[in-house]
Formats: sequence, C-alpha cells, structure tokens
Amino acid sequence: MKPPTGTATDQAPADPAATDDMLATQPVGYWSGLAHGVVTQHLRDAMARIDVTQPQYWVLNRLNGGSSAPSREEVVVQLTPLADGPHEMGRVVDQLVHRGWLRCDAGHRLHLTEAGEAARVRLRELVTEVRAVVHEGISDEEYVAALKVLRRMVANVEGAGSS
Repeated sequence: MKPPTGTATDQAPADPAATDDMLATQPVGYWSGLAHGVVTQHLRDAMARIDVTQPQYWVLNRLNGGSSAPSREEVVVQLTPLADGPHEMGRVVDQLVHRGWLRCDAGHRLHLTEAGEAARVRLRELVTEVRAVVHEGISDEEYVAALKVLRRMVANVEGAGSS
C-alpha cells in the first residue's frame, strides 16, 4: 500500500497499532509528541528517584566548564525556552543555591560548588543510563537518520511559515 512515486501521501488518523506499511501515512506530530512525552517522563522519573529535576540538571550542565561564569539572569534567559513556564528557571537556580550546589560570587556570577559538581557527574551517569534504555535496538546510524528527518521537517515548516 505504497503511494505512487512523486505524489503526496495521504494523512491517516494516528494509530498506535499501524503496521510498517502504513507508517508513511501517520502524523509526525502524534509520534514525535508521543516520543517526547514518554522519554521525558522516563528521564524525569529516574531523576525524581534521586530527588533531582530535569531543569536542575540543565542548570548544572549550563554552569559546567564555560569560559566565564554566567549570571543568574543569563542562565534563566538561556534555559527558559526549555522550561515549563517563564518563572521556572529562576526558581531552579534558587533551589540549587539553597541546596548548596551553586554559589554566587561578588560579581553576581554563578559557580558550581563541589557538591554541585558531584551531583552533575552523577546525573550525567544517570542520563547516560537512561539514554541506553531509550536507544536499545537503535543503531547510531538510525538515530542520526531520524534526527535528520526531524530537523528537515522543522526547517520545512519554518520556511513555509516565513513566506
């Protein structure tokens, strides 16, 4: 049941039980949204078991290594597009300072403490473990191909929206 070459494929309703020969008709929004939801939930559940949130991990990673320490405002502005709301990242920075994982210097720049770096390293290990579960049975080549397709779809839509 393949469409003729060079024609658009009809869109079918989302069907979690779709067979391989029907996947070309499935809506990418459904499948990418489903993948985002289940992978994010799996990661956040794993982090919750060690009393950490994904946004806390983002902040710890942002403060790792850069050439200069960022300000609280710089971290908040950079990470807010990933967050669940406009105020979340400021709260996360405050939580990490309170926890003793971040410190603010006299110039109002944020730094990881020893405890913060230890937490970042442990979280990096956890994320690597979660990634292995998510990627089980998927080669690097398949993963790269999937991301290239998604990246192209984003570019297609962004290009169409600007015309």
